[in-house]
Amino acid sequence: MSSEPKLTVGLEIHAELKTRTKMFCDCLNDPAEHHPNVNVCPICVGHPGTLPTINKKAVEMVIKLGLALAGKITKQAKFDRKNYFYPDLPKGYQISEYDEPLITGGELLGIRLRRIHLEEDTGTLIHVGHSLVDYNRSGVPLLELVTEPDITSAKQAADFGRELRLILRYLDISDADMEKGQMRLEANVSLNMGTKVELKNINSFKALEAAIEYEYQRQQKLIASGKKVIQETRGWDDNKQATVSQRIKEGEQDYRYFPEPDLPPMNLLGLDPNSLKTEIPELPEQKRRRFIKEFNLTPEQVNILVQDRSAANFFEKSTSELRSLEIACPPSAWASGTGRRGNWKLGIKSLYNYFTSDLWGLMTKEETTWDNLKITPEKFAHLIQLISDGQLTSRAAKNILLKMSQTGGDPHEIMKSEGLVQISDENELKKIVEKIIKENPQPAADYKKGKAQAIQALIGKAMSELKGKANPQVLRNLFEQILKRH
Repeated sequence: MSSEPKLTVGLEIHAELKTRTKMFCDCLNDPAEHHPNVNVCPICVGHPGTLPTINKKAVEMVIKLGLALAGKITKQAKFDRKNYFYPDLPKGYQISEYDEPLITGGELLGIRLRRIHLEEDTGTLIHVGHSLVDYNRSGVPLLELVTEPDITSAKQAADFGRELRLILRYLDISDADMEKGQMRLEANVSLNMGTKVELKNINSFKALEAAIEYEYQRQQKLIASGKKVIQETRGWDDNKQATVSQRIKEGEQDYRYFPEPDLPPMNLLGLDPNSLKTEIPELPEQKRRRFIKEFNLTPEQVNILVQDRSAANFFEKSTSELRSLEIACPPSAWASGTGRRGNWKLGIKSLYNYFTSDLWGLMTKEETTWDNLKITPEKFAHLIQLISDGQLTSRAAKNILLKMSQTGGDPHEIMKSEGLVQISDENELKKIVEKIIKENPQPAADYKKGKAQAIQALIGKAMSELKGKANPQVLRNLFEQILKRH
């Protein structure tokens, strides 16, 4: 009985770098520029006789990524000309790296890396009945990362891409926004390490999974029917949910690589990797492990936080402030039960829940970014403290959070000015409880007969009377005590 053929996938991932200028000239690298052919010069549009110069910042960015992924820095790298003709390539060749890339080796999620190298991006073709070319993107620094064919499932390929995008963002070397074309995916797919088919035009991780799955089934059917898989480039058609043939795959010899004569080899022996290592922040996987250990969160919860570095930093600063508030809580408060000392883990859970639901929900609704958010991590922690201490109801907390986002105000001051302080004093609430029982004899009688849910009607009446300011748990306890005595 024959087993199913083994899927083998290697990825080639391109990402535009966040340098101020382009790769080989002083034109601005500005992805937000919508007017065509503004950021162009004779160098990036390939005028004869122009001389390129290497963008040092782009080189450092690629080396940072190499260090983060445990790659080896090449002692001497060089640029080469990759020759092919296409309308968006003004010189008729692309300056890239062939046999001496900046980084070799490395690993991510158990998948070996073959190389990471630098090249220049192409222009952009715009089709509006006829074709136009915008050269604003031409010459933008582009890194290319190539994996070994270690990937054995479509999901594993997508997971790799997501983690790489996250690392690029943590290193602040690329925004890797796939909708804007700042990160592009290609997959080389084969069965049992046979003939390789290259998949292009993949602009999302969902599409990457679908394209690989489709190609696996397509090649399987070809082999089962006695036909051969041909080496070719296929595009992904999102509407058809299918790969479509584009051209017979070129070999390396077709590109006629040769050393770029206008650029000297890059001698990297004088480079101090330690100086660049100090600029590498805590990476996503390190942060996941630490958050699980320090904050007692689940891997799923931590993964949500780590997806955005700014969000993770805000959360961590908030928890730090919450911890300091607990330490500063006076003995009189925590001895009487109104403080939170000794309840650190519960405080973190409350902070996480409000952070991922209420705060993020509010930011999405108001289309606010972390850079523009008026709420500071410290003030957010103070809000959580007020909730945990029973001074605020959930409804009041939401109102205060909205006010904080509008004004950047302190939750204590907003609570007092809006009259939102929660009433937890039993003596004050007892009078209201007795009044509600007297005015609503039917639900009170139902509760005494064993209908436990009847108490909710009474609590609702009391909350309405007190305009939502009462502590619902204290109210429940008082209703139960008084009804049992009567």
